[in-house]
Amino acid sequence: MYTFESRIRYSESDEHERLTLTALLDYFQDCSTFQSDDLGIGISYLKKYGIAWVLNTWQIDIMRYPKEGERVTIGTIPYKLQGPLGYRNYFMDDEQGNRVAVAQTVWTLLNMEKGAPVNAPAEVIEAYKVEPKLEMEYLPRKIKPEGEGTKLEPLTVSKHHLDANHHVNNGQYVRLAMEMIPEEISPVRLRVEYKSQARLGDEIYPVYYHSGNAYVVSLNDKEGKAYSVVEFSV
Repeated sequence: MYTFESRIRYSESDEHERLTLTALLDYFQDCSTFQSDDLGIGISYLKKYGIAWVLNTWQIDIMRYPKEGERVTIGTIPYKLQGPLGYRNYFMDDEQGNRVAVAQTVWTLLNMEKGAPVNAPAEVIEAYKVEPKLEMEYLPRKIKPEGEGTKLEPLTVSKHHLDANHHVNNGQYVRLAMEMIPEEISPVRLRVEYKSQARLGDEIYPVYYHSGNAYVVSLNDKEGKAYSVVEFSV
């Protein structure tokens, strides 16, 4: 288990002085990045070999959103490494040790030049200490929107959407999707399925779906194939 301590910043809070969902996701993503850096197998190491971890799915379950100023502990646990796939949990606890959010992810290690999965090097496998996975409800990776959906205005990928791998960062898809659901929604669960990588200048064509307690945004290319499907549950 790898952890770091933080305090909820004003810049990470919404109009109700609560941590935003996208800031929570950033904390989790940063946590695994910090772990990899500290183990010497971070982004610089991976770039030497022309490989990178690409996210397949997010599932984040939120018990409550911490308030601005709260002190929190963020942690991550790699719980399975199998060929090119890596499985990882995350959690956030408050100062009293109460769990406020938990997450699971699935990653694929890619050869960035070929765009093909590759098995993790022995050095990476040895560095990560695989531990038992956390207790949570593990939902299917696939997200299937219901109904016809409503087509929304297209948008263009800009520089601020990109990460170190020169494609749209996984958190940016969530930020884009959140702009397309009702403002009053306070999700208790986020699920994201990543299907392909959008890059600078690509056009994204959103389609919005609502069924029951689920609000889904499919962020598509011009042919209607999804870059990412984002589901918010309330």
